Amino acid sequence: MGAIKVGTASWTDRTLLGSGWYPQTADNPEKRLAYYARRFPVVEVDATYYAPPAEQTARLWVERTPAGFTFNVKAYGLLTGHPVKTSSLYKDLRPDTDKKNVYPKDLPAQAYEDVWTRFLSALDPLVGAGKLGALLFQFPPWFGIRKDNKQYVLEVAARCRPLRPVFEFRNASWFEGANRNETLDFLRAHRLAYVSVDMPQGHRSSVPPVLAATADLAVVRFHGHSDKWTSRDIYEKFGYRYSAEELAGWAPKLRGLAGEAEQTHVLFNNCYSDYAQTNAQQLLDLLEDA
Repeated sequence: MGAIKVGTASWTDRTLLGSGWYPQTADNPEKRLAYYARRFPVVEVDATYYAPPAEQTARLWVERTPAGFTFNVKAYGLLTGHPVKTSSLYKDLRPDTDKKNVYPKDLPAQAYEDVWTRFLSALDPLVGAGKLGALLFQFPPWFGIRKDNKQYVLEVAARCRPLRPVFEFRNASWFEGANRNETLDFLRAHRLAYVSVDMPQGHRSSVPPVLAATADLAVVRFHGHSDKWTSRDIYEKFGYRYSAEELAGWAPKLRGLAGEAEQTHVLFNNCYSDYAQTNAQQLLDLLEDA
């Protein structure tokens, strides 16, 4: 069985800081990240979805974590076809527009290329330290299974090489009927890592919890089962605490998945208060007991 790394999708959320999970001595960003890294071997950086990171920030992440620690970094929303705030773009690449949000099509071709280049190069400190695990590309609900979308997945992989992209779909068409095997076979054929998800069902962005390894790395993200998934309030959307019984049911499934990959990353994205950290520790305990 391959190694399983368990962590969370945040370590700086304000509700986490107010939950009491961090000791009082962890009273600044440096100490909080160091404390987190003593508890878990991996973290997912989601802030990079909303705005591209600065290289200096990545350098600080390296300095504040021990050897062997892993950062998975979520791709800037523009690179997955999402709208982003115009103000989040690099100042010299912002289009001349009154729009508060822009899509890739709103940028000149060279500016779009420059966003890609700068986003990836900002991660150089993590790469140099051997601490960059994967780049998470979470596609929007309108990104369905089509030939041109498959081609874009391959384009992303080529742009990222030699870095490791992993792919999360939010459109059920990728898994409907025969499409499920088609999707997994497509990823396997190109040795691309698929991101399995546990999330609320019955919504436009819902996909089933299909566990599969399509490369030497498998990734599972736990989004919770909030009954307010469509809320614009992110804490209502992700404010779900997994029960001990739910996690006990997942443990053998994750061990089975780890038997198909060299390494498995499990990230809790139910980031409200200390829910994610508590559930991650509970799952770690279950896996260690087994």
